[in-house]
Amino acid sequence: MASNNNNFILTPEGRDQLEQELNYLETEKRAEIGERIKVAREFGDISENSEYDDAKNEQGMVEARIAEISHILSEATVVNTPKRSNKVNIGSTVTVDMGGKERVFTIVGAAESDVAVNKISNESPVGAALIGHKKGDKVQATGPTGREITMEILKIEH
Repeated sequence: MASNNNNFILTPEGRDQLEQELNYLETEKRAEIGERIKVAREFGDISENSEYDDAKNEQGMVEARIAEISHILSEATVVNTPKRSNKVNIGSTVTVDMGGKERVFTIVGAAESDVAVNKISNESPVGAALIGHKKGDKVQATGPTGREITMEILKIEH
C-alpha cells in the first residue's frame, strides 16, 4: 500500500463502530466464509464450482476490509468534540437553512463519512465551510455541481 500523509480523523463513536466491524469480520465473518469454502470443496471439482469462487472472492473482500480498518485504526487521530463550544467542530451535529430547507449534518472525519445518514466529512466543501463557525453565521460552500451554496447555521449540538 502506498504511504500517504492522510491522517484519519475519527470521532470516538466512529472508532467504536470500526472496532465492532473489525471484531465481527475477524471472528464471525471469517468463520462463516471458511465454512462456505470447506463445504464448496466437498462438492468435488473446484475448477468449475461457482460457490467456491464466490466464497473465495468474498474472502478476499473481507480480508481487504479487515486490512483497511486495521490501517485506519492504527493511523487515526480520535477527536473528542468540545462539549462547551459554541463553534462547529468535528463531531458536531449542525442544523442549517440551505435555500429555505432545513438540513442536519454531523461533521466527521473522512474515514467515517456516510452521506446516506448525513455524516459529512470535515474535508468536504460543506463540512470544511461549517467548521469553526457559530450559530447565526451565514456560510458559503461550493456544492457538488460547482454552484455556490449559502447556509445559515441554525443550531449546533455536541
